[in-house]
Amino acid sequence: MLELLMDVLSTPAILIGLVALIGLSIQKKPAPDVVKGTIKTILGFLVIGGGAGILVAAITPMGTLMEQGFNLRGVIPNNEAIYATAMAEFGSATSLIMAFGMVANIVFARFSRLKYIFLTGHHTLYMACMIAIILSVAGFEGFTLVLLGSITLGLVMVLFPAMAQPFMRKITGSDDVAFGHFSTVGYVASGLIGKLVGKGSKSTEEMNLPKNLVFLRDSSISISLTMGIIYLILVAAAGGDFVREHLSGGQNPVVYAVLSAIGFAAGVFVILQGVRLVLAEIVPAFNGISQKLVPEAKPALDCPIVFPYAQNAVLIGFLCSFLGGLVSMGLLGAMKLTLILPGVVPHFFTGATAGVFGNATGGRRGAAVGSFVNGVVITFLTLWLLPVLGDLGFANTTFSDSDFAVTGIFLGYMAMAGKEAVILAIAAVSAGVFATNFIHRKKKLQAASAH
Repeated sequence: MLELLMDVLSTPAILIGLVALIGLSIQKKPAPDVVKGTIKTILGFLVIGGGAGILVAAITPMGTLMEQGFNLRGVIPNNEAIYATAMAEFGSATSLIMAFGMVANIVFARFSRLKYIFLTGHHTLYMACMIAIILSVAGFEGFTLVLLGSITLGLVMVLFPAMAQPFMRKITGSDDVAFGHFSTVGYVASGLIGKLVGKGSKSTEEMNLPKNLVFLRDSSISISLTMGIIYLILVAAAGGDFVREHLSGGQNPVVYAVLSAIGFAAGVFVILQGVRLVLAEIVPAFNGISQKLVPEAKPALDCPIVFPYAQNAVLIGFLCSFLGGLVSMGLLGAMKLTLILPGVVPHFFTGATAGVFGNATGGRRGAAVGSFVNGVVITFLTLWLLPVLGDLGFANTTFSDSDFAVTGIFLGYMAMAGKEAVILAIAAVSAGVFATNFIHRKKKLQAASAH
């Protein structure tokens, strides 16, 4: 039964479909509307997942080409890889922390002003895994491990969306949807940097092009051409023989580079269609849950949810974040520290999102500089996370996104001060979250008495 529950909770499409089903049912919608809304929500998430699969298949070889062409070696941050490494030892604790952490999320949302329900299932799973590792390394076990881990997970599931929401209002033009992807620190940094550097900078979506270049306004075309140039450079650096033998299955390297670039653009295109489908269904369905379980609740959704709002910023963000990762790697090498290689997949998803956040506050300049800073942030935070992961900190991979690092570093350094420090820190943050309700009520009373 627990295995079935975990499969449901860790499968984003099924989890989000259940949310739609419950929300529509609470609103007493007709059965055909409930069925249609549930299926279309699941379909939308499967479309997003399919697009992500196409994208990852097209983008993953870039890392291999870089390693071969430029002789790069080091730790490669990748959530899926570190999760797979850890599951043999921490699997049961991870499952329990995830299940009860989602309950804690609802409790914190219900009894505080942070009205966010985190619906990105795979990120919830990876965060539960990291929390299980660090608390285990700190010496916690059994009931105490699961209790503290679940509370911590519930906290980060409301705190990080709350940090992102001011920027989400600016990006989407509404307050209906929240942001649920654990690299929020990098995105907020990008948004703040955009404010600093972007005064007077036009949006990435305002491209003034000569008539014969108007076709570049189509993001699929501009992405294909840009990535085509990058792939051709990487293929040339790695060598045709290496590409034929290890990547293309004998296909001509130039043809392989062109198809990979267009495959990348195809993945982005499919993701955008899936996002539009999900948004059309989940927001109305979520109103039912808001009305009953958590009044005023907002669904916190995965990072591709912002891609349609600034499609050119997606590409600019990826490239500038990756550049930030490369520069940071050079700095680490100069300082004789562990090399953190810029993983292409995490830099695409976090960089693209940082680009959208930076563009919302600072236009093209904000998108470029903000996402570059995101690349630096996720590199150095990942490095500082390594010492608190115990033996897993010496594996050749680690968690890739900024919120994992921030949460892990906080817990890890509390643990170094002793178990009591961990318990006190979690209790203090929990009290602070619940206190937001009292602060809000006090402000309302003060406002009412002023009138």
